[in-house]
Order: sequence, then C-alpha cells, then structure tokens
Amino acid sequence: MPRTERMKSCTGIYHVMLRGINQQNIFVDDEDNERFIATLARYQKESEYELYAYCLMGNHVHLLMKEGNETLGNTMRRIGASYVYWYNWQYGRKGHLFQDRYKSEPVQDDAYFLTVLRYIHQNPLKAGLVKSIDEYKWSSFNEYIKEAEIVNVDYALAMFANNRKTALKGFKEFHMAANDDQCLEITPRKKTVSDKKIRQFVLEQFNIELASLQNEDPKTQIEVLRCLKKLEGSSLRQLSRLTGLTVNKIYRA
Repeated sequence: MPRTERMKSCTGIYHVMLRGINQQNIFVDDEDNERFIATLARYQKESEYELYAYCLMGNHVHLLMKEGNETLGNTMRRIGASYVYWYNWQYGRKGHLFQDRYKSEPVQDDAYFLTVLRYIHQNPLKAGLVKSIDEYKWSSFNEYIKEAEIVNVDYALAMFANNRKTALKGFKEFHMAANDDQCLEITPRKKTVSDKKIRQFVLEQFNIELASLQNEDPKTQIEVLRCLKKLEGSSLRQLSRLTGLTVNKIYRA
C-alpha cells in the first residue's frame, strides 16, 4: 500500500517523534544522548532548521522544529541515518534502529505550539522519571532557564512577554501548570471510559462512592486517585469533574 501523505504545516513547524524498533532503547547511556544532541546540532547548521524543543526518552525522541533549507523528510533522514550509523558501530549491531518512518504532526498556530512545547518538556515528569521538569538532563527545558545551546528559545519566550524576566516567569508557570495535554503519542491514544464505569470501579475496589471521595482522608484520596489515573481511558478533567477535586491535586497524586 502507498504511504499516507503527511499533513503540511502552514507555519513550517512540526512536532516530530522517532521511536526505537520494537520499542527498544535507542539511548543506553549518557554518551548516546550526547551523540544524538550533537547530531541535531550538526544538521542544524547544514539544514538550517529551527529547533524549539527536544526530549530524549530512552526508546523515543520528541522534537519541535521548523523546516529549514530542505524538506523535513530530508532533514530527518540525515539525522536518523547519522545516529544509527554511530549507534550500530558503538554497540556492534546491524540493521534498523528506528521503527518505520518518523511520526509528525503540523503545528499551525501559537496556541498549539505552546501545548506541544509543554507536552515535550513534561514527558519525563508524566513518565515518573523525575519529580520536577528541571531535574531531567536530556530535554531542552533548561536551555530556556539557563543558557540556550541548540534551541531557539526567543521564539517561545516572546509569546509570554517582551521583557525576558517576565517571559521566563510566565514560561515556568505555564510548564508547572497541571494539564491533560494530548499530542503526538508513542502509542495509540486511549479509548475513553464512561463515568458510570469509573464510579462502579471505585465502589467495587474501595467500597467508596466517588462523589464523596473529597470527604475521605488524604491517604485514601491519594490511593484511589493513583488507581484511577492508571484506569484505561480516564482523563484528569473527567476525574476532577467526578470527584470534585482539582486537576492539580489529581495530577500530583
């Protein structure tokens, strides 16, 4: 079957994801992460693309980038081929490393740009790898907070304020806010689950009426919320509506 044509972005900006074949790790140690970032920097000079965010996550990579002097496809082939050549040499292996083609989605406006930016930077947090976004070493978040190296930080910061100090404050607050952002996924998006099934689940598992959860002791609340967040198809906003608890509290449970 012919490949599906990719959606074009009117801004030239895309959210891109690369993932390991059969979900295998594409970054085994720090040297691998450093090599991939160096590869991004190398082809940034050759292809003249803009990079606004990145996050290296063990078996996949998220990028927020704008096409440069060539198509996105050509740029990603250069980056992918260079890294795979080095990785195979490093670990004495042969064959493919990335699964299929890279995945991408167009970023058509500023609102979705910021959503993707936060989604990428929050990946390690939502995966439970760190307790705070700035603790993660292999994302571009600290290029915004400290010193930019390969990321164009000015483009995003200008969306918060003209004054850099004020812009950074807004940037941090935006990233720390609880959310239910959904962007390009490494796996298919979850199916939704009905309110009725969620209420029934809590009643059967904890013998508690979901509507009265906010009256329970904090330890019980956290136990129930942690269980509900793992329930296939549930969302933060749905759980907030059903329990009367804030999205932020549910997110941090």
